[in-house]
Amino acid sequence: MNNPYEYLGVSRNATEKDIMDAYRRIAGEITNANIPDSEKTQRMNELNNAYDTILNDLRGTTNYAGNQNNNYNGNSQFSDVRQCINSGRLDDAETILNGVPSYMISAEWHYLKGVIHQRRGWLNEAYNCYQTACSMDPYNQEYKAAFNSLNNNANGGYRTTRKSSDGDVCNICSGLLCADCCCECCGGDLIPCC
Repeated sequence: MNNPYEYLGVSRNATEKDIMDAYRRIAGEITNANIPDSEKTQRMNELNNAYDTILNDLRGTTNYAGNQNNNYNGNSQFSDVRQCINSGRLDDAETILNGVPSYMISAEWHYLKGVIHQRRGWLNEAYNCYQTACSMDPYNQEYKAAFNSLNNNANGGYRTTRKSSDGDVCNICSGLLCADCCCECCGGDLIPCC
């Protein structure tokens, strides 16, 4: 790929919407093409590189820096998704991930899905995605760092099991800081205690 603008078929004056539309059109063509999976993967990588190059030029930025621990190594199958996440466009990132064919779902796919869930505050879903990513690629430091960070935070809060005199509490209470004021399974009476 010599010229990423030619590859995507957009001008240097194209808006982000034009670039995204071109990306989605070409990604759909690649996905629906009657070619071997290895060639599809290669073409998607070329498309992702062109897309990243154009957006970096447009924004005057460099590649996605990774998660808060900066463990991202720069080799990404989903660099477009990373850029969407980095710029706070979670819906766009999730739309792209949801459009990925099943043969391309990888550990990185699960990791990025987890990042989206975590940013939205859906911690149980994020935990499950990180866990899957780590089991698929146990040596990836980026995935481990995200999983461990979420797991360490869980030990001090939302994922700990609270007990009442009657035994275990419900799933709603186990996610709250003060279960007593929320649910009768803990002997609470819906009257705030704090």
